[in-house]
Amino acid sequence: MFLLNHHPSHRQPLTDEDAATLGLAGAAEAERFLAARNNHAETPLHALPALAGELGIAALHVKDEGKRLGLGSFKALGGAYAVIRLVLEEAGKRLGRAIDVAELHGPDVKAIASGMTFACATDGNHGRSVAQGAGLVGARSVIFVHSGVSNERVAAIARFGAEIVRIAGDYDQSVREAARVAAERGWTVASDTSWPGYERIPGLVMQGYTVIVREALRRLPKSPTHVFLQAGVGGLAAAVAGHFAIVLGEDRPAAIVVEPARAACVYATAKAGRPVAIAHSKPTVMAMLECYEPSLAAWRVLSRLGDAFMTVDEDDAVSVMNRLARPSGTDPAIVSGESGGAGLAGLIRAAGDKKMRGALGLDAQSRVVIINSEGATDPGRYAELVGMAPDEVALARQPA
Repeated sequence: MFLLNHHPSHRQPLTDEDAATLGLAGAAEAERFLAARNNHAETPLHALPALAGELGIAALHVKDEGKRLGLGSFKALGGAYAVIRLVLEEAGKRLGRAIDVAELHGPDVKAIASGMTFACATDGNHGRSVAQGAGLVGARSVIFVHSGVSNERVAAIARFGAEIVRIAGDYDQSVREAARVAAERGWTVASDTSWPGYERIPGLVMQGYTVIVREALRRLPKSPTHVFLQAGVGGLAAAVAGHFAIVLGEDRPAAIVVEPARAACVYATAKAGRPVAIAHSKPTVMAMLECYEPSLAAWRVLSRLGDAFMTVDEDDAVSVMNRLARPSGTDPAIVSGESGGAGLAGLIRAAGDKKMRGALGLDAQSRVVIINSEGATDPGRYAELVGMAPDEVALARQPA
């Protein structure tokens, strides 16, 4: 499925609130917080000239989030950042002064953090980030996981000290349950999706993701013309498209939002022209993108800056995993999890379709950026889908 954006808000300016969240000052603050973490390292930007040549474009770069902060996913930038910000804000209120990130591990802040509990729902990666952030500051975390989250992903969350609550149903039902229980018990919900009356914290999560754009722009030889962005609830796509637009203005890249055909809530929203929830379908191999209701804050941005919306199939995602694991020519090997290469799957599909190429202006001068949003966050599943032995996967996941 493919759809150009015909929403009345398309190409209109961001709201003041969204511009502030995704703007230069907010992104700089997110990067400053990131730099204060002991395991911070900029993630690599890989050039894939052989694949670019096959696709008939000038350049293809992949921003590889597969080793971000030891979590193996871009989500490490969002949930943990929001938790740290919220702890420092609470400490500031109680201590009666502004608290800087440099004081994060001071006894006064630690004492306040120890009385705070953060809750969220997750498909796997966001929950790990929230749990990691809570562990860094000495707070408690309770992570709600639905029936489709693998045992390996649950164990990865629990390793950060989180309490795990299993629920029946899908991701969106786990979001509602996490919010309900947190309200009853006075916990703070650190969600990466938003709903009416709850936008500020998901905004902080998206602000964390803008670091990806800051790092990429420092390394790219030229500004990109296109960016293909995978979406679950839409937070990553909105954050990246939004920050590109703020930094580059009219020279921003065309933003194409890519989703699994089995869980395309942003596509359905774009088609309807308003936020809609879609019916639960068969599970998708792109497990981190299996969402059935968009984030309202993300849609507000994407209605303005999402230039096209499209879907990819299960085989497309698995094919990209294998192509990146075993590249041709001089292209480097990249470990890309089930959801990590969905944006690239969208590019490959669009590049091979004459009508889509024309609609998107993809040609021999196009410079495309893709985000590999996760590495092998479920190593067993990754090994199965790319036909690797477990020891090969373990070696591939080692830091460069």
